[in-house]
Amino acid sequence: MRRVGEVGDTAGGRRGTEVEDRLARPPVGDPFQKVAVLLAPVIAGGIGRVTLMSLLVVHVDVAVVPDQVEAFHAATEANAAASRTEPGVVRFDVLTDRSDPTHIVLVEVYRDGDAAAAHKETLHYATWRDTVAPMMARPRSSVKYANVSPDDAAWG
Repeated sequence: MRRVGEVGDTAGGRRGTEVEDRLARPPVGDPFQKVAVLLAPVIAGGIGRVTLMSLLVVHVDVAVVPDQVEAFHAATEANAAASRTEPGVVRFDVLTDRSDPTHIVLVEVYRDGDAAAAHKETLHYATWRDTVAPMMARPRSSVKYANVSPDDAAWG
């Protein structure tokens, strides 16, 4: 058996490493087999390649004034519940930092950018925005992400 990283012939006639060989045809009972099954899509797409899916995932970071936490949660839950009924909203979560209850993160998952834009046009969003503005210790910030795993279909 070759060492990991050593070049040798693979089934397709091209030369590859033992890792590629074992991923392509793991021996029965090989503990490497489970890894092979999990990594096969990555190897097929090319090591290091990432396929971005189409969902828009937004993390909104909020610092709340300490004596406004309960009121902030009440207003945010009303917005979150209404947001979850929007057709382009896949998920809308409200998280609280376990070590700092004034640190809130909203995790908003939209089908696409149009769905996020439509959300910002709703009455419940405008009400939330205007209600919580004076409750924030600083302006909220957000970071936009694309899902990689799971793929779009797994989000429902």
